[in-house]
Amino acid sequence: MLTEVKNQLKVSLLSIKYCLIREMLNKTTFITNIVFMILNNSAMIIQWIVIYSLKDSIAGYSFKEILLLWALAASTYGVSRFFFYNSFNLSEVINIGKLDAYLVQPKNVLISVITSSIKTSAIGDILFGYIFLFVYGFSIKLFLLFTFFSITGGLILTGIAVILGSLSFYINKADLIADNGNNLMIYFGTYPDGIFKGIVKILFFSLVPIGLANYIPVSIMINFNIINSLIVIGFTTFIILLAFLIFNLGLRRYSSSNLMSARV
Repeated sequence: MLTEVKNQLKVSLLSIKYCLIREMLNKTTFITNIVFMILNNSAMIIQWIVIYSLKDSIAGYSFKEILLLWALAASTYGVSRFFFYNSFNLSEVINIGKLDAYLVQPKNVLISVITSSIKTSAIGDILFGYIFLFVYGFSIKLFLLFTFFSITGGLILTGIAVILGSLSFYINKADLIADNGNNLMIYFGTYPDGIFKGIVKILFFSLVPIGLANYIPVSIMINFNIINSLIVIGFTTFIILLAFLIFNLGLRRYSSSNLMSARV
């Protein structure tokens, strides 16, 4: 079992490595994508500078805490889109028959699919996250927690994307649901959770788990809490297992499109 996991991990890392090498063939485009993503994220901070020039605190967040929230949101986004980019294209892979090429390979189908492509600009998101972590205030403890929660957050985003994408096994036009669900995870993850009330806040800690990906980890980094940390770890494990379960159940319903394609 451990050998299989080790081999699968090695193959997945090689796949990501070769995708990165292909992207780096055009160095100008590669570097430009990264730099412009950092600049794009930095530009969004300007709105918060203006807002905090008028108020000292918004929904319990100081300006420095907003920077930490943005840093983590960008980093989790970057981790999910760099290492598991095709999880966000899963509906398309299923709908047009691209899944056929992965079924004949002696590897886990889901892992092979989601690690078969990368998003270059996601490197810029990860770098942005660490740059603003240093702006917030560097410490070894904070750096380690930030790295850990970037990974758990990235896995949560990926798990949700796989679950939503796997709906294409069951219903038509599921790509619309997947796109909207994934966008919700992005758009609302950079706003203070205190501005959301009632049913919306409940949704953000359950069906649309932005709270587990961003809000709770930020609160842990500010004031460490072992119970909340275990909740995040437990939920991350749960969402990964659920994503595998839903995908594999859906895979039984998959019908080959007889698309003549291969992946080397």
